Amino acid sequence: MPTLPQPHELRSTAESFGIDAERYDRARPRYPAELITQLTQAGPKEVLDIGTGTGIVARQLQEKGKTVLGVEPDERMAEFARRQNLDVEVATFEEWDPKGRTFDLLTAGQAWHWVDPEKGGEKAAEVLKPGGVLALFWHLFVPPPDIARAFGEAFTKAVPESPIKIQGQKAPTPVAYKPLADKTFTGDKWHQAEQHIYEWHHDYTRDEYLDLLPTQGGLTRVSTEQRDQVLTAVGAAIDAQGGSFTCDYTTVLFTARKN
Repeated sequence: MPTLPQPHELRSTAESFGIDAERYDRARPRYPAELITQLTQAGPKEVLDIGTGTGIVARQLQEKGKTVLGVEPDERMAEFARRQNLDVEVATFEEWDPKGRTFDLLTAGQAWHWVDPEKGGEKAAEVLKPGGVLALFWHLFVPPPDIARAFGEAFTKAVPESPIKIQGQKAPTPVAYKPLADKTFTGDKWHQAEQHIYEWHHDYTRDEYLDLLPTQGGLTRVSTEQRDQVLTAVGAAIDAQGGSFTCDYTTVLFTARKN
């Protein structure tokens, strides 16, 4: 059986989110205030945001008074972030040139799975100041079963050739990202590795959820016809539930401090 590519090897998908940067910024959820407080309570001033995208994480950190530099491989996303008064350099993190700069905190929200964890961990240790923190975090969520089922069936039918496989109705768990964190925080350069969990909820109308779906990796590189086929099926499932629903979110944070 052939080995499936790792997410960081799917460069065309990793760099596809800028196809509609405005929608991405509008529809993608923000991060829990408790998580942002957790990252900033020790007082870091200089922050590097890896895979900054449209700057969702960066703006939340700026609101806490932090100076943030973003690194983003997609020029379209970077340009949107710049219009939000963010400083962004275009590169993959592995190839990015820090030019001697070092940082108190490195963040990667919904982005580290697009980075080679071993190379990325080495690079992070190079650009962090002693005692600095690398923070990796992701949203985990699943809509109600009928809506998740409608998406999975419609996506498989519309995009059978996709390398992204829908995981059925089983909700993802924080454990899913632990191997990636473990590969990153290897060697004697890291200590005090920790995991934090944040549980929260978000209410979606039909239109809001259908606005979110095209920003996800499975639908950023399909044809308009394929995308509309999926959205029509999911919209019908939401209509069957009264036109709105509550989505349960878990945000998982992994941190480690540089020696």
